[in-house]
Amino acid sequence: MAESLETPNKRRDGRVPSPLQSLSSSTASLGRSPPPGLAMGSSPSPSPHSHSHRGSFAEQMRGGPGSPRASRQPSLSQQAFQDLINNPPTKAGDPKFQGRDWKSVRLGEIVDPSLVRFVEYDTTVEDATSLLVKSGAPNVVLLRENASSRHAIGTFDYSDLNAYLLLVVGLAHPEEQDVASFDELAKKGREGKPIPLKDVKDLGKKEPLITLPHTADLTKAMEVFGSGVHRVLVANEGTSDVIGVLTQLRLVQFFWENRASFPLVDELYPQLLKDLNIGQKQVLAINGDKPLATALELMHNEGVSSIPVLDAQNNVIGNISHVDVKLLTKSTSLPLLRSSCIHFISVILSERGVNDGKDSFPVFYVNPFSTLAHTVAKLVATRSHRMWVVDAPSPASSGPSTPAIQPTVLVPPSPITPLPISLSGPTPVNTTVPTHLTATGVAAPAISASAIPGASLSGRLSGVISLTDILNTFARASGLNPHDPDEARRARRRSSSSSMRTSMDSSRSESVSGIAGTTGRRSSVSDRDRAASIHGLGINRGRPA
Repeated sequence: MAESLETPNKRRDGRVPSPLQSLSSSTASLGRSPPPGLAMGSSPSPSPHSHSHRGSFAEQMRGGPGSPRASRQPSLSQQAFQDLINNPPTKAGDPKFQGRDWKSVRLGEIVDPSLVRFVEYDTTVEDATSLLVKSGAPNVVLLRENASSRHAIGTFDYSDLNAYLLLVVGLAHPEEQDVASFDELAKKGREGKPIPLKDVKDLGKKEPLITLPHTADLTKAMEVFGSGVHRVLVANEGTSDVIGVLTQLRLVQFFWENRASFPLVDELYPQLLKDLNIGQKQVLAINGDKPLATALELMHNEGVSSIPVLDAQNNVIGNISHVDVKLLTKSTSLPLLRSSCIHFISVILSERGVNDGKDSFPVFYVNPFSTLAHTVAKLVATRSHRMWVVDAPSPASSGPSTPAIQPTVLVPPSPITPLPISLSGPTPVNTTVPTHLTATGVAAPAISASAIPGASLSGRLSGVISLTDILNTFARASGLNPHDPDEARRARRRSSSSSMRTSMDSSRSESVSGIAGTTGRRSSVSDRDRAASIHGLGINRGRPA
């Protein structure tokens, strides 16, 4: 016995034992008998036959038990999975709101003072843009007269940045009387000269700047948001000192996270969108093959913050938001303006992976058989203002909509076609595309819709549901009579054509006309000026960064 224990560990002939013999000897050294399948003491001398030993071990293992994964049952049944989609889980609500009527909650209780960002009128566009991009939610910078004030007299957001970008690259259209002043401002931007916010703050189409006291209850905000306004400022009662910014998205998120505290609202979440009868049927959209510049013009002219991108069959393949304009704030990114919307979507997804570490494809669509809970969860998760409604095959289907379905798509034809470049009016404006957009170079590679992640999972566009629609649904369920959001939308679009006109007071009339005139700059800035000043369009210059 002693010989049998010694032999596997030390061979007197000096030969090295095989791995399997080592395994056998190690078990013996622990005072245990090796398993029958691994007992090697009776094996022939190892050296010439070591490979055969390995082979016999493999043969023995072939008859072993299979992987438990082969017989494992799904952790969720199909029905349980569908229930999870219809009613996604939420965070634990704030205990201080339990048992309270949401109409008694005050604005000061749900805003975060640390998210308020101020800049002065004299701050450059470059610095303001840098702060806007770096700060994130609520995606707005407030303007004030001086650094000691907390009284907001204006805002600067991504819609303003989009308007400024269109102006500098020659795609904005001013009123006839403002062409010269727009020319001057656009030229300064392309030359990289510092431009203060007071000169450009009114380029974009503005919502009314509404301030409510922090002691006001949520019904006051509901009234404002029901009219289509997307944000309100919250100030200390009796003063104009801003302590918070409340947005539609923040309010929807508040209701979602505290749903258990508000039964009247919570009862709405399991209902299907088609039963709630909310949203719009007519949707502004753009074909994925159209240039990105056309999409930016469309958003600016129509006063919307995002639009769906469609393929040739009107299937939703992506989404472009005004927040995505931040990817164009470097001069090296400007060629993207003449690339297709599909290509820009691929850039957006790439940036999500590089900067945010997210490799998932954001889903911006729902179908008529989606629950309100499913819709709100997507809005909160993607921080979007709206969800595109696509037609689903049937209410019983748990899978995504398919492009094979042929519903009626109520999408106005104009957004699908290129917007006119030239201005309408008695005075012609130079419509030459800026040099940096037409110069020869390496064009962005063509990308097909099928190459976009998740593009085959949607369906044909049939409508849209916005945060305004959802908040109005909450208000009506709670006994309030909110404003008609459709009328507010029509009013915004009626005013969009005048959004580029001079709107500053007489004390800043020069600056204002310079702002308004920027859009027409295409006629007065030579190609030489444009080519020489491309660097001024980047974030690192006086451009809108």
